Amino acid sequence: MSRLIPFALAGLAFTTGQAAESGIELAVTVKAPVASVWQAWTTSTGITSFFAPEAEVEARPDGPFRIIIDPYAAPGMQGADDMKVLAAEPEKLLSFTWNAPPHLPQARQQRTVVILRFAPEGEAATRLTLSHLGWGSSGEWPQARAYFEKAWPNVLGQLQRRFETGQPQDWTAWRAQLKQWHAQEAAKNKQ
Repeated sequence: MSRLIPFALAGLAFTTGQAAESGIELAVTVKAPVASVWQAWTTSTGITSFFAPEAEVEARPDGPFRIIIDPYAAPGMQGADDMKVLAAEPEKLLSFTWNAPPHLPQARQQRTVVILRFAPEGEAATRLTLSHLGWGSSGEWPQARAYFEKAWPNVLGQLQRRFETGQPQDWTAWRAQLKQWHAQEAAKNKQ
């Protein structure tokens, strides 16, 4: 027994000497019951009510988690194309893969992980915690992380507004802007 103690202590020293990964950590209170906030994140209709104009979501391991920010872009460049649900514990936890935006092609080839945790705050509110992990440190990784340090607070703010107003997001103006931008880009490419 005494022979094992030095090995156990050596292993303990090794594991405690490592730094934990730095991720993006955010938490918000949403004025809606957990079941409603869960529905918003785990169904296609729910996602389009606050996050993006189109989505395909199935809250099951390996289920699709496609969030289409720009439906007029080429496939693979529309948003969170072909992401997958990793884990789903109803009304408690949802995790999924995530990618960088199209303007960061090297980082976009990689995948990170987003973990959402849902907890009741009384009967009519939900504490939602978002953790975004898996960041590299070189190349386009710092730019991708900086992008999501700004983007996730906006997404969570849209989620809060969706429940505060009682109205889903109207994507009409967004779609019109995208169509106009794509038309301008096509005209530039013809010149």
